[in-house]
Amino acid sequence: MRVLFDHNMSPRLPRSLQALFGEQYEIVALRDKFPPNIKDVELIKALSAQGGWVLISGDRRIARNKAEKSVFQSSRIIGMFLSPGLYKAPVIKQAERLIVLWPAIETTASTMKGGSMFELPMKSHKLSPLK
Repeated sequence: MRVLFDHNMSPRLPRSLQALFGEQYEIVALRDKFPPNIKDVELIKALSAQGGWVLISGDRRIARNKAEKSVFQSSRIIGMFLSPGLYKAPVIKQAERLIVLWPAIETTASTMKGGSMFELPMKSHKLSPLK
């Protein structure tokens, strides 16, 4: 599984998770893989062309903006979006929740088709589909 953390997430999160999980996964910050000014539509298309990516983001505009949502839904990417409470939480709390939710993220990424979007909850262990 390959996981990319969007610009609105601390780059410390993917670097920490990569160190924790080792070579089993490729976990990167967007800024470590793409130019800092890449547009969401370009990013989605690039990740989709490569296939096998999970995008973790706090930016739900992708799920609301018609153009971005359309491109995302036809992509080969699985989207994981932090709930509003989790997005506002300190980085250490975000890291804690991501570790707790990692098995659900992994299962969802391996069983769902590309273009699917889910919310990463603050308290539950279940991922909720975003519409």
